[in-house]
Formats: sequence, C-alpha cells, structure tokens
Amino acid sequence: MTLTPIKSVERTTAFAGTDLDDLCEASAEAINTDGGFGWLKTPKRHLLESYWKGIVLVPERHLIVARLDGTVAGAVQLTRPPRSAEAQAHQAVLTSLFVAPWARSHGLGRMLVQAAEDTARAANVVVVNLDVRETQDRAIGLFEEAGYIRWGTHPAYARVAGGLVCGFYYYKILDPVGP
Repeated sequence: MTLTPIKSVERTTAFAGTDLDDLCEASAEAINTDGGFGWLKTPKRHLLESYWKGIVLVPERHLIVARLDGTVAGAVQLTRPPRSAEAQAHQAVLTSLFVAPWARSHGLGRMLVQAAEDTARAANVVVVNLDVRETQDRAIGLFEEAGYIRWGTHPAYARVAGGLVCGFYYYKILDPVGP
C-alpha cells in the first residue's frame, strides 16, 4: 500500500517547532540545486535564519510556505508596495518561489502560486508581477502555465558563472478592474 503524501500551504507570520530549520534546509537545498531565488551559493546558516526571520517582520511581505507530510518544503513571497506608493497599491510582486528538490513533482509549486494569488486577491491586489532568470525553466513553465504573461526581457539581468544571463518579466491580471 502506497501512502499519499499530505500537502498543504499556509501563510506564516511566526516560526514554530522545526519550521525555521525546515525552511532553512529546504531553501539551502534549492539554492544548491538551482541557484534558487537570487542566491547562487548557499549563505551561512545564521544568514539564512536571519533572512527568514526578517521576512516575517516586514508588514508588506507575505511569506507562504508549502508542507509535504508536515515538513516545510518550499515557499513564496508576495510583496506589497509601501503605503506611500498609492498609484501602485493595486499591485504586488511574487518573488522567491522555491520547492526543495526532494519535494518536487507533488504540485507544491502550483499550490504556492495559487496561495500567493489568493492572498493577493484578499488584499485587493489586481496585478501580480514577477521576474525570473532565463535559466529557471521549471519556474518559467509554472508561471506560464498559471497564466502569467511575459512582457519583457532584460539582457543583463543576472551574472551567473561569470556570464550575463537574461531575465524575463511577467504579469498577471487577477481580476479585471471595474468601472
């Protein structure tokens, strides 16, 4: 008999139990495998811990984690503009999406994107923006499958392995703007 893994996503505002350790381990594994979400080399553990602790303190950031059988296996951030940016108040940026290599192929990436969009809708966000390196094929496929539209390319978006890599910019209109 094969057991079906238990999958879930939730917004995190504080860390309990082993959640911070799990998040640091999962993010380190993603960075080591793919150069995930901006980092090319895994930072020292205390820096990863400080990074994640800081994320939950920022009111404009929503940290959403994915769990596989209760263990944090991935995350995404949804960032709102500061209150002083009234003209952009209808927007948010989806960033730092990753799933640990051991937890891939369970649909957690799709669940994280959907949870970020649901969080955005609940906050009256109309447009979600994101950007991604051209080398991150899995993420590109996920975003395009979810309906994100590529609107631009930056030819010198990132430096990876001593060379410049393009970046792609995407947006998705969650709900049409009313009259």
